[in-house]
Amino acid sequence: MKDKIVTADEAIELIRDGDAVCCSGFVGIGTPDDLIMALERRFTGSGSPRDLTLVFAAAPGDGKDQGLNRVALPGLVKRAIGGHWALLPKLAKMATDDAIEAYNLPLGTISHLYRDIAAHRAGTLTQVGLGTFVDPRQGGGKINARTTEELVSTIEIDGKTWLFYKVFPINVTLIRGTTADPEGNVTMEREALVLDAMEAAMAAHNSNGLVIVQVERIAASGTLDPRAVVVPGIFVDRVVVAINGAHAQTYGTAYSPAFSGEMKVPSGATESAVLDERKVIARRCAFELPLGSVINLGIGVPEVVGAVAAEEQLLSHLTLTAEPGVIGGAPQGGLNFGAAINIDALLHQNQQFDFYDGGGLDLACLGMAEIDRCGNVNVSRFGPRLAGAGGFINISQNARRVVFAGTFTAGGLEVAVEDGRLRIVSEGSKRKLVESVEQITFNGSLAAERGQPVTYVTERCVFQRVSEGLELTEIAPGIDMERDILAHMDFMPIVRNVRSMDPRIFLPQLMGLATVLLDRQMSERLSYDVGRNTLFANFEGMGVRSTSDVESVRRVLEAFCDGIGHKVSLIVNYDGFRLDDPVADTYFAMVRRLQLKYYSSATRFSASAFMRVKLGAAFREVDAESHVCETHAQAANHVASQLEDEVGRPLR
Repeated sequence: MKDKIVTADEAIELIRDGDAVCCSGFVGIGTPDDLIMALERRFTGSGSPRDLTLVFAAAPGDGKDQGLNRVALPGLVKRAIGGHWALLPKLAKMATDDAIEAYNLPLGTISHLYRDIAAHRAGTLTQVGLGTFVDPRQGGGKINARTTEELVSTIEIDGKTWLFYKVFPINVTLIRGTTADPEGNVTMEREALVLDAMEAAMAAHNSNGLVIVQVERIAASGTLDPRAVVVPGIFVDRVVVAINGAHAQTYGTAYSPAFSGEMKVPSGATESAVLDERKVIARRCAFELPLGSVINLGIGVPEVVGAVAAEEQLLSHLTLTAEPGVIGGAPQGGLNFGAAINIDALLHQNQQFDFYDGGGLDLACLGMAEIDRCGNVNVSRFGPRLAGAGGFINISQNARRVVFAGTFTAGGLEVAVEDGRLRIVSEGSKRKLVESVEQITFNGSLAAERGQPVTYVTERCVFQRVSEGLELTEIAPGIDMERDILAHMDFMPIVRNVRSMDPRIFLPQLMGLATVLLDRQMSERLSYDVGRNTLFANFEGMGVRSTSDVESVRRVLEAFCDGIGHKVSLIVNYDGFRLDDPVADTYFAMVRRLQLKYYSSATRFSASAFMRVKLGAAFREVDAESHVCETHAQAANHVASQLEDEVGRPLR
């Protein structure tokens, strides 16, 4: 068993010509650089191994020389199958120069392929990628003319079109952990992510292949906590202890205990970003944030949305996520991208994409490079520059709502925000709103067919994808439609009812967005039946966590009831309602005051027996009469019977 512990050179010597080599890594997180350097050394010294297939989900690289950029060598690589390419420019150049066969598949689908390879399934069946460049009717993810094998096909099932990504053997998997024992059991206590290490290892093992793990240290046999083991030793063939400098936690940070969850750190005061075009876009995007929601923020301008949410004190109302598995906390940017501090949970990357693909995201805010008249978005390919889709296709296609954020033009754009108005100082040389995008990474027409709301936010205007196409809906104060918008587009958008963007976006002070969004959310939860004189409040899934939340409920209900002008019968849905203990007394006291002033009767319902008991006890304690039942039907019947008693006849 001790033979598993070898040097990097000894382990890499086992790779053969023509092998398919899977490499873990998300930027620098989980990237086994010591093993990659050993592969580079072996090939440059001996010319072997040759004609490898590289497989990677996220890009294990830094955008320059590290990670898989080291092995972008003629003769070493024959084929590459990857999800994200932007951080692997040397390998991407080989792909765009037709020097290797190359595929760009959705990051999440590659993660799922590892599981299907391990399980000896025929492939991954999904609708992720329909209508994009991954669809075989639009190229099948092939990057160049040299690449001819079809890895993606279409299948019709019950009248619906699905994409089928076929599996392929993985001969070698290179992964990274923190601690291993002589039996090859691997833990990841100092890693920022676990990624797909276990699934990729299982894929190689069940393909009769080889699994090599880079770690920081070796523990004695039998001393590892079995619940902490991420990759069991039965999957591992060789263990390599990394040399100094080859095992940084991220490419931006040698080690942070906050990234590994060893400790939580104070959030601290957020420095307010200067009010430039990026912050203007981010502020407008922040108006789209649904409170109490689960959100993915992409890189670039969407990262600034997180900063705006922090300074507007919205983060306690949101759960931010990142595609490599982060739930909650504050995702990091730059070369720390993928890591997060103060997280709630960490999933395996493929599990995160199960959640994403299934529609778990309430909203995604993503970047955009090109948009066309159909609302299609390209972020993946620009002539010789290959960025790759990464998780963009999975996320944008399946989020309940998507907001794309980016500047209106690129290449030298300069703007000024003065006295609440936007002025274009220097126009960008590159148009981003084009007749037809070079590559479809997001299909606007497919989104419209599915009824997915899509918003496109720039510094000077906002578009919506409507059934007829792309509609201009908002313009920034100070911007002239003809001069600053239409003159710099390759097509004419739909122009009907154009309104001004919210003026608070262009002023230096805080926007008070928490109050705006809280009140808007509350207003959307209220409806009034005139015939039955019944006010229905849908508090399902709502959270009341602070006195500002309590005040929002009071303020909106008071305004709504004042508008009616007389007392009403109230029905409230408390299914999934969350009320934090520190504000419970304040909340119920507020409810009692509203009940005395505005309600002729009050009926609450919840499917949770615990919630019904809690509500009943709370209302008795504040001396507020309330009927608490289990279902909406029971609540409606109770109100109807009360009204019947009042009028002396059945209510129709």
